[in-house]
Amino acid sequence: MTDAHAPAADFADRVRACFDLQPAMHLIGAELTRVDAGEVEIAMAHRDTLTQQHGFIHAGIVTTLVDSACGFAALSLMPAGSDVLSVEFKLNLLRPAAGTRFRAVGTVLKPGRTLMITRGDIFADQEGTSVLVATMLATMIRR
Repeated sequence: MTDAHAPAADFADRVRACFDLQPAMHLIGAELTRVDAGEVEIAMAHRDTLTQQHGFIHAGIVTTLVDSACGFAALSLMPAGSDVLSVEFKLNLLRPAAGTRFRAVGTVLKPGRTLMITRGDIFADQEGTSVLVATMLATMIRR
């Protein structure tokens, strides 16, 4: 990582504060479980209210969780006073989201002054195993 993209000293506090302001994350019961420079993990327990008709976590919820992880990963490398929005993403759903807990890991692949390219993976944990259920490639914009 170049000095131009070195995280500010308070990056983790800023990411946590922004996460706490998101009603959508509270609505689905998501928790910010790890904040590193350029990488963030958000976790969520299975809730029946977030499933589709077959009992799997709805793809929209999976998307929400992994999109947020990508956005917060990008925010962690942005200067103080910045905000971040998704401009585009592609999501591959690899298998049904079945599990007791879900973890989305967002990672910055290419930081830029205005745009950041990120990757997000979401894992389903159940009975001691963890499986990849979806992967996202996303572009985030600084505003």
